[in-house]
Amino acid sequence: MNAPGTGSADRQRLTDGLQTLGLSLTDAQVDALLAYRDLLLKWNKVYNLTAVRDPAEAMTHHLLDSLAVIGPLLRQVGDRPVQLLDVGSGGGLPGVVIAIACPGIDVTCVDTVAKKAAFIQQVAASLKLPNLRGLHARVESLNARAGQGFDVVCSRAFASLADFVNWSQGAVADGGIWMAMKGKHPADELDTLRQQEPGVEVFHVEPLHVPGLDAERCVVWMRLARVAAA
Repeated sequence: MNAPGTGSADRQRLTDGLQTLGLSLTDAQVDALLAYRDLLLKWNKVYNLTAVRDPAEAMTHHLLDSLAVIGPLLRQVGDRPVQLLDVGSGGGLPGVVIAIACPGIDVTCVDTVAKKAAFIQQVAASLKLPNLRGLHARVESLNARAGQGFDVVCSRAFASLADFVNWSQGAVADGGIWMAMKGKHPADELDTLRQQEPGVEVFHVEPLHVPGLDAERCVVWMRLARVAAA
């Protein structure tokens, strides 16, 4: 059964995109992605969650753009249980998409705007996603030492790399990594990061290819630099 407000063309476009990305999702997961897109656009009229208003554009710029990181993410974390924090999540991108596509990953979407965190909670309830929650807080207030550590801390067009790492460093668990989704290769941001956060190592900058989107995308992988043994 298709999600309300979605047609066969939407579903075909999404399934074609998933095939291009090499992702195998169930019919229920495809339904959930389409239903999330519809909820995002519906609540957007009141909550101003995204500048995108067109359903077709939301498919490409939101769903498929976020889905493009699923393969790279799974290659990094493998099959182990993972706690993921989506910083400045807004309407839940990429956090909600990750929660739908990866039931084994527990996703927390944190935002300083209460209504955005409330929207994530509504999505979790409406789509019956036990691995998703919205959190109204500043990421700087989260502390791994207080049991608030995350294996992966991610963001999508949230802030500069240096600011992202600086603000969220306390939330990264031991051995954790950062995943920053960007547009074109952020050479200037990488230079600034090296200057301002010398304790952070960029271990991979990975290009992303989003089906139907003619624009550059990449993901920057970072971790705390390993200290050489004395």
